[in-house]
Amino acid sequence: MAGAPGARDGDAPSADRRNRAPGEGLEIRVRGQVQGVGFRPFVWQLARGMGLAGEVLNDGEGVLIRVSGGDLTAFVAALRDMAPPLARVDRVEVAPCRVEASGFGIAPSGKGAVATRVTPDAATCGACLEEMRGDGRRRGYAFTNCTHCGPRFTILRELPYDRAQTSMAGFPMCPDCAAEYGDPADRRFHAQPIACPACGPRIWFEAHGHEGGALAEAVALLRHGGVLAVKGLGGFHLACDARNAEAVARLRLRKRRPGKPFAVMAAEEMADRIAEISEADRALLRDPAAPVVLVPSRGVLPEGVAPGMAALGLMLPYTPLHHLLLQGFGGPLVMTSGNLSGEPQVIGNDEAREKLAAFADGFLMHDREIVRRLDDSVERARPPMVLRRARGRAPGTLPLPEGFGRAPQVLALGGQMKAAICLVRDGQALLSHHLGDLDEALTFDEFRRALRDHAALFDHRAEIVAVDLHPGYRATQAGHAMGLPVTEVQHHHAHLASCLADALWPLGGGPVAGLVLDGTGLGADGTIWGGELLLGDYAGFERVAHLAPAPLAGGEAAAREPWRNALVRLDAAGLADLADRLFPRQPREVLRRAVAAGVNAPLSSSAGRLFDAVAACLGLAAARQGYEGEAAMRLEALTGDGAPYPFEGLNPAPMFRALARDLEAGAAPGSIAQSFHLGLARAFCAPARHLVETGRAQAVALTGGCFQNARLLQACLTELEGLPVLTHRAVPANDGGLALGQALVAAARHIGAAETA
Repeated sequence: MAGAPGARDGDAPSADRRNRAPGEGLEIRVRGQVQGVGFRPFVWQLARGMGLAGEVLNDGEGVLIRVSGGDLTAFVAALRDMAPPLARVDRVEVAPCRVEASGFGIAPSGKGAVATRVTPDAATCGACLEEMRGDGRRRGYAFTNCTHCGPRFTILRELPYDRAQTSMAGFPMCPDCAAEYGDPADRRFHAQPIACPACGPRIWFEAHGHEGGALAEAVALLRHGGVLAVKGLGGFHLACDARNAEAVARLRLRKRRPGKPFAVMAAEEMADRIAEISEADRALLRDPAAPVVLVPSRGVLPEGVAPGMAALGLMLPYTPLHHLLLQGFGGPLVMTSGNLSGEPQVIGNDEAREKLAAFADGFLMHDREIVRRLDDSVERARPPMVLRRARGRAPGTLPLPEGFGRAPQVLALGGQMKAAICLVRDGQALLSHHLGDLDEALTFDEFRRALRDHAALFDHRAEIVAVDLHPGYRATQAGHAMGLPVTEVQHHHAHLASCLADALWPLGGGPVAGLVLDGTGLGADGTIWGGELLLGDYAGFERVAHLAPAPLAGGEAAAREPWRNALVRLDAAGLADLADRLFPRQPREVLRRAVAAGVNAPLSSSAGRLFDAVAACLGLAAARQGYEGEAAMRLEALTGDGAPYPFEGLNPAPMFRALARDLEAGAAPGSIAQSFHLGLARAFCAPARHLVETGRAQAVALTGGCFQNARLLQACLTELEGLPVLTHRAVPANDGGLALGQALVAAARHIGAAETA
């Protein structure tokens, strides 16, 4: 990661020993994710190995080192180049100082305001796995961890990060663990979740009020086609045999989840048998964050695991308990969130017994409390993108682009769907984990808890609150109720700013052409937007062009029932007869009369609803979507060859007429899907390219939930070849990244106002 301004590795003043007098040394400040990751013992071992003198300590700003002797240039360089696996070094700042010491030690932690990162939870490391499989005291122990792996954010109650502030406080260390904890040469030095069978948490199996032999009974249940509730790091999962079609169907029936794809957990050797895994996929699967990775399926698992999808959501086991369970079971497991439909994931044992009893035939429990619920992160490696930012990624912070050094402390509250909040301070943005959809009461409770939680954990005192324009969003209403200055940010401008921030586009980098394609968001003119070409930067924007609008027939019902969008688009293209043939059982005339009268039919330029319309024409979830985005995801999954369909500017009527001809000719659905994706990409990219080539824009940014579609993204990258293009990599393109954009828009406006004052 590129460092922010400050002395970099090897740039230290008087770093060469020949230029220093006795006692002259360096004070080195290391900023970033450097606490709770083994950074101090790493520095201790490095300094002692190089024959240096001084000390290292944690404080409110990161890690502070005072050192003298030897080759300090090499020492400073090694701080970044050889850092521990979970460390993220943002800046290394160096200044001369006097150091009077004969050896090198670890000093007690200093005081100061919280300005460091809390480390995300990390997958079990290789050393701990080897230890679990060995003959030592942690053989087969389900809570084996060290400084380089294990729970962090999910067990933390408050800062500072030490055992007393975590849910490990109730497990006093035995003498053996205490010795490891206190030894700087041990990989468990100050590892707060350290434990062993003698002193740590335990697991058990229970069913129908009976408590039994943990793993053996859990494995037996799975082998007999049962559904097992498993307590993990950030919540409970529901697991079943991914190879057993009846077990998968049983889980779907119980959870009332008819079509949404399930994630699958598998050991790496099994993963290769069920999915086509590239080296990029493998690297992401093995990442300490251990996300769910979307990879091409080999089609060997039952269709019910991911109906209609060409990709499989795959993850490797990321806790010792998961490793032990998969090792005992010997095959892949469906591993889906343990929750009632629409509610947050269950985290407590009693809560699980109450809410999951109707789903699960048994429970694999443990007695370490989950302090903070976190869903699994979902990502792609090809092309790189984050679809859901959660366990393993949060609460990692993001550096702010150049020019935001004077930004105030901003709290941004995001949108209504895929809620997340963002806090800005000290040149960093903290984008929270995925919270869910705020129209659910329990999710809104989680949202309010996250506001309190993050403010306390990161010592954040908001000066400005940033919210969406939509007055009906619960997050917007919460922001206005805080009694602080409020900056309202248009939904698609926030998407654009989020992409700029993700790409570290400087505050003064100039305007970009933003292709913002998503479901819906309230526009600056009071209409519903969703297929936009914006010209703008952090501070403001101009709406240059947009998808030709169509009525959202039935209002919110149009998002649930794709045939409604197909009907209005086909009618507008002069293809009412085709709509009648495609949707004979739907109340077409009633809907047409309502649209003609303007009853519950607001106009919208939504690209998401255009995807729904095309999918419905191909019979994909036409009557009703079983989950958000189902129609578009099924459309993306169809494969075939095809030439781009024509648009008239950004009017899709010619596209629908071409699609109708192909339907009449019996063209393959995959060919039609390909022609649509290519045509949409060409229609939007042509005016964006023009903005860059005429000098009005410096680059093109691709953002909004539709750009989670890898096929559309790749088509746009092809159309824009030769131009600078900004895409999302660490921040979701969907509404999960909205809060980051809101925060930087508010900060940019504040900085601009201060400069003109």
